[in-house]
Amino acid sequence: MGTSAQEAQWVLRAQCGDAEALELLLRRIQPGLRRYIRSLVGASHADDVLQEVLVIMYRKLPHLHTPELFRPWAYRVASRSSFRHLRGVKRWPEQFEEDFDVQELPTLDQFPPADRLQELLNLNCISLVSRAVLELHFREELSLPETAAILEIPLGTVKSRLAYGLAAIRKELTGRKETK
Repeated sequence: MGTSAQEAQWVLRAQCGDAEALELLLRRIQPGLRRYIRSLVGASHADDVLQEVLVIMYRKLPHLHTPELFRPWAYRVASRSSFRHLRGVKRWPEQFEEDFDVQELPTLDQFPPADRLQELLNLNCISLVSRAVLELHFREELSLPETAAILEIPLGTVKSRLAYGLAAIRKELTGRKETK
């Protein structure tokens, strides 16, 4: 999902000092950013990192030259802040232990429900860099090139991190099935 025409207008208005447009813009993007940040840093730190992200966005919004790129820019700010936070506390995000059935995995033409997707993305076996790619691509429904731009990595790296993340999920779920 890219930046809507309405959001681009709000960006322009906010850059001209319209406080109402800024509030509307930040309210619109906040839920998606919170989900993304929470998946990277864990629930207990998500609100602190989100607050930092919103402050950075407020300060740097006047320097955004292309309003149509607001959403990718916002997720890039969130990615950088989340990774900076994790480097600072030297910890991995909180993980959930759940039992999964491999038969419940979606086919290629079917996406899991949001709660199932969250469970899959919270598996301990997924590296943080793969988790970021999976979150942006599947939950936020961004294309692989948009994901690459947000994370500031080559498209090939995004594809390999996506493949590693999916392979780790498959391996974890297959291992759990065999131990039952």
